[in-house]
Amino acid sequence: MRQSNQTQVTEFLLLGLSDDPHTQKLLFIVFLGVYLVTVLANLLLMCLVQVDSRLHTPMYFFLCNLSLADLCFSTNIIPQALVHLLSRKKVISFTRCAAQLILFLIFGCTQCAFLAVMSYDRYVAICNPLHYPSVMTWRVCVQLAAGSWTSGILVSVVDTTFVLRLPYRGSNSIAHFFCEAPALLILASTDTRTSEMAIFLMGVVILLIPVSLVLVSYSHIIVTMVRMKSTVRRLKAFSTCGSHLLVVILFYGSGIVTYMTPKSSKEQKKLVSVFYAMVTPMLNPLIYSLRNKDVKGALKKITTRNFPCRLHICH
Repeated sequence: MRQSNQTQVTEFLLLGLSDDPHTQKLLFIVFLGVYLVTVLANLLLMCLVQVDSRLHTPMYFFLCNLSLADLCFSTNIIPQALVHLLSRKKVISFTRCAAQLILFLIFGCTQCAFLAVMSYDRYVAICNPLHYPSVMTWRVCVQLAAGSWTSGILVSVVDTTFVLRLPYRGSNSIAHFFCEAPALLILASTDTRTSEMAIFLMGVVILLIPVSLVLVSYSHIIVTMVRMKSTVRRLKAFSTCGSHLLVVILFYGSGIVTYMTPKSSKEQKKLVSVFYAMVTPMLNPLIYSLRNKDVKGALKKITTRNFPCRLHICH
């Protein structure tokens, strides 16, 4: 039993994914590679959207915002994880831990909101193409983007308030590689049922409600695609929506396992966290760019413009 006269924790010890030195070196190489690809891929995608006028559409506007959230999300977690993989004492101050938790929730929840918004955008584009320009105006797009970022901030404020208001006077060892709400609650030296319920309800708001909106949108999209007489239109719609649906399954699935299934083991949640904190932000721009002719066309156009002589010699 924790004693009430213990001093407040001022720093935490992150136990990480492994205490084996060789495994840590291997993880460092893998995580560094993942982070570099994440940064380069998301920055490239955002640059392409900015410089190519053909990509100045609502879908790419939302995709650019998603890439920004992905980039910030990874940068908040991976650099510190890399430093700790090479350090003997993996310590993080209470203030730094709180900041990481807040930013993690802001960018993670914002990603959830944008994925739902993007599904609505695809629904309007495919199911009501004639009304798309009048429905998805730039004013509406800006409002949806602002609402997505605002929802991320609000959920973060609620979750972090219920986590950080708790007293931490016992063990300071976090069985994780970054500061995440479920891992911190285990260390609280008081009853955490109220905080757990609040986090669960926020999970319903930012995970299950957007997932429901995505499912409704895609049920209508699938029905519309089946009724399409043109095979070319059907394949184009499937290609665009298939990329988004794959991202949705990867991100929402891993998030639900962590925040909506309390009976999951610590190790299981830790591995799932690696997936949505590191792998998904890297995959998002790759999935969209590799399966999207517009993005590949924009990249080819910029490459040809910047290296015309080299390309001319090659041909």
